[in-house]
Amino acid sequence: MKNKSLSKDLYSIVAFAISGAICAGLIFLLYDKHQNTLGFEENLKKLTSIYIGISGFLAAILMVFLAASAMNHKSYKAKIIHKISKTTQKMHNFRTIAEIIFNSNIWLPGLKDYMEKDYANLSYFDVKEFYKGKSKLAIEFLQETHHFGETENLYLELKSLLMTDPKEKQIPETIDYPIFYSNNIIEKWVEHKSGSGLWYVFGYKYGNYKESLNLDSIFERHREKILTLANTIDNDVFENSSFNDFFFSKLWEYLTKDVLPKLSQFQSHLDRKTPRLIYYLYIVFLLLMVFGVLLPLTYLMLSFSVLAIIVSYSIVISTIFYVAITFHIFLSKEVNR
Repeated sequence: MKNKSLSKDLYSIVAFAISGAICAGLIFLLYDKHQNTLGFEENLKKLTSIYIGISGFLAAILMVFLAASAMNHKSYKAKIIHKISKTTQKMHNFRTIAEIIFNSNIWLPGLKDYMEKDYANLSYFDVKEFYKGKSKLAIEFLQETHHFGETENLYLELKSLLMTDPKEKQIPETIDYPIFYSNNIIEKWVEHKSGSGLWYVFGYKYGNYKESLNLDSIFERHREKILTLANTIDNDVFENSSFNDFFFSKLWEYLTKDVLPKLSQFQSHLDRKTPRLIYYLYIVFLLLMVFGVLLPLTYLMLSFSVLAIIVSYSIVISTIFYVAITFHIFLSKEVNR
């Protein structure tokens, strides 16, 4: 794929160089014709009206196309914003659930003090990226003999869902629920599958963690709130759910398989740049307007030097040549995107 892209880029560069050579050659030939042929300027003036009409017509078509493309792009963005807003709200609900559990008494006594005292500056992402050697604390944590039933990792994983920036180490007193989550935190959540550890524990290993994760310690009002939030996230999936390990397994599986991937996908669409084809056509439109319409009109009205109309003809002809031999390259790139 890279070789194909490189060959297309090289083709465009060569085509541009040839077009430039054609432009320079036309300027030289037309000016030489003007110097050596009697009445040549009058012939150019007669053709200029037709030339302006053709250039203006082509520029008008491009202007309509560019305007339509801009409106389509705006409409597309609006649809993506609507979708990402719905998914963002689901993520808000998941983070509210995570906050309730994180601050509950589900953990073994002493775990919170241990983690917030000895590993206050350690994040889940640091632990997952220990191999990069950026965090000595992460390596120390992994080498430590843990005494809380291996729930330390789950504590950090749940904590990661309450962050809005991967560089954060401490959770603020008031959890932030932004309008849109930043790309940085979404990428980290997706890369390290935040929530998958919780899904695995509640779905497959809960028997081994029963003594370390006390679901019964969560207050009744908090249980009702968690179930309500789950139904708000997806009523079809969580309708009639009971507050148990099976429910939590489904909950974190839904986060890992559905919400986070969609959040990442919609965010990438939202951040997508304007297609290169639009820039390409806009430059063509600009050249047609300046050298195909405005400069010839100015030449006719103000009686500029004949060199102005010669340059105008040469640039437009070389531009049309360039478009003719490269348009399919830009079109195929846009289709492949």
